[in-house]
Amino acid sequence: MRAKITYLVTALVLVVYFVLVGSRGVLLIRHGTPLTIVFGVAVLVLPVIGVWFLWKNTQFVQRANRLAAELEAEGGLPVDELVRTPSGRVDRASADAVFARRRAETEDHPDDWRCWFRLAVAYHDARDTPRARKAMQRAIALHAGRPVPDQG
Repeated sequence: MRAKITYLVTALVLVVYFVLVGSRGVLLIRHGTPLTIVFGVAVLVLPVIGVWFLWKNTQFVQRANRLAAELEAEGGLPVDELVRTPSGRVDRASADAVFARRRAETEDHPDDWRCWFRLAVAYHDARDTPRARKAMQRAIALHAGRPVPDQG
């Protein structure tokens, strides 16, 4: 729940920022000189890119949460079996051991979105966020029945 609230607050702050930047872009365009019009258009591009990025990330999070809920209903969510340091961080060797099992499971069942979901969690626990995101994207695509490109 804390993560959802943090995401919501961050998204709202970004939306306010996009509105403020966008209003500055409009003011520059209204000024009417060729230079301010060019700058105004350039400033308006930033909030458009930001809104697109925020939208895509929100869709990703919603889809991943739906998969987690479905997997939880099936009883297939990965169990937290990781060893933690006294400070609460995941022990690297423990994360690597779980990751090796999840990778082998995924190699045995490459078309099962559940395996890819669990692999994404293992990547996350091993602090490999880019690969965790790619694995989760693959799980989402497999669940939706969309074609999935080979990962290299």
